[in-house]
Amino acid sequence: MGKDTGFLDYKRLDNGDVPPAERIGTFKEFHTPLAESERRCQAARCMDCGVPMCQSAIRLKGMVTGCPLHNFIPEWNDALYKGQFDMAAWRLLKTSSFPEFTARVCPALCEKACNLGSGEGQAVTIHDNELFIIEHAFASGYMKPQVPALRSGKKVAVVGSGPSGLAVADFLNRRGHSVTVFEREDRIGGLLMYGIPNMKLDKAVIDRRVELMKAEGVEFVLSCDIRGTEAAERLTQSFDAVALCCGAKKARPLNVPGTETDGKPTEGILFAVDWLKSVTKSLLDSGLADGNFLNPKDKDVIILGGGDTGNDCTGTSIRLGCKSVTQLEMMPCPPVTRSADNPWPEWPKTLKVDYGAQESIYAFGKDPRVYKTTIKEVHTQDGKVCGVKTVQVEFRTVDGKRTLCEIEGSEQELPADMILIAAGFLGAEDYTAQAFGVELGGRGTVATAGADCYKTNVEKVFTAGDMHRGQSLVVWAISEGRSCAREIDNYLMGYSNE
Repeated sequence: MGKDTGFLDYKRLDNGDVPPAERIGTFKEFHTPLAESERRCQAARCMDCGVPMCQSAIRLKGMVTGCPLHNFIPEWNDALYKGQFDMAAWRLLKTSSFPEFTARVCPALCEKACNLGSGEGQAVTIHDNELFIIEHAFASGYMKPQVPALRSGKKVAVVGSGPSGLAVADFLNRRGHSVTVFEREDRIGGLLMYGIPNMKLDKAVIDRRVELMKAEGVEFVLSCDIRGTEAAERLTQSFDAVALCCGAKKARPLNVPGTETDGKPTEGILFAVDWLKSVTKSLLDSGLADGNFLNPKDKDVIILGGGDTGNDCTGTSIRLGCKSVTQLEMMPCPPVTRSADNPWPEWPKTLKVDYGAQESIYAFGKDPRVYKTTIKEVHTQDGKVCGVKTVQVEFRTVDGKRTLCEIEGSEQELPADMILIAAGFLGAEDYTAQAFGVELGGRGTVATAGADCYKTNVEKVFTAGDMHRGQSLVVWAISEGRSCAREIDNYLMGYSNE
């Protein structure tokens, strides 16, 4: 540890934010970095703990705290503090395939487990330090193509180019295998490209990494949807291993009266990720000029779901000029500070005011989230959404089971021209799994012998990411991709590189 009093000498200082008044007029990233000298001081706050919980990824009460990638956080914080930027990048990249992604979109499980956050002190700015290290590495020229000196002669197909698929491809290519990634969309990135808005993850960041991977030998095939047994058989016959990394995109539907009109879907109701994709695609294709998305301009928008995707819908709707935006969340409002039964280092179940809520407070003078509330009925006119009836809900014990129940007399009418469903996912879409003949588990995910096993019931076919573990974080998808790649490498070569 370079500065043993760093955590006493320096207070936590986060990267800045462009004010909501300025940022809601653009889809550009809005975090502003600290100066190099300030960032090095922030790295000096890392205590190099005897037991660094930040990199532990331990499960407590059903939730993980600490980094799933087991990043060498104290090591690269120390190198950053000393100005050894190449050393910091080298240690970071030992465990993390794409720090430029996680440093932008990860909720920083590492920081929630930081020992400095256990008392009155504030956690080390691990998330921002990571971003500085990787961006400095790209800017300085440290990030150069590293083409394998030898090739194994083995070929691997990766179906899906989201974070898990890219991690599989990157790892196996570095091991000397020839990797081809098949993506059904017109751009590489999966959830990173079309599920996360541009102001959280600029798509040039993805393109930069893809170009690096291409230069290192990874091949990408776009607009290629693997449907049917014939397409699946071609892959299994042409490649020595296949990794299915197709995500968990089967969205949970809104099953209430009014979602259909005369047997047709009511106009104005969309799944959140589908809508976010249409907006991002239009932004990238034409700067939104083509209008190939449902525009919320001057409309009352209702978002069902109070999580990260709902927040992304709020921020996107505001940027597109909505008249109002309301997020409905079935769960009660979390406490502002940790409750007695939620001590450190557990994941903090506390209230978070993310960028979308901040922007709503600026634009409309209120937090968009309404807790313990859901949609009871959709009102329609001429086949279009024209309003909703909401109802408050709470969990009660009914016949010995915890059951979500309506609160009698709590109904309320709200105006609505658009409803975006951000209520989570039910698992992977079936058709790719069916094409390869792999078994699906109880949660709609591909079944394997266990959580730490990635081989399916079909010879030479593996799976990783949300398709394997269910809806989760980008950092978990990358972790799964790396672990799956190790298993594939062992399968191909007959030994492990561990």
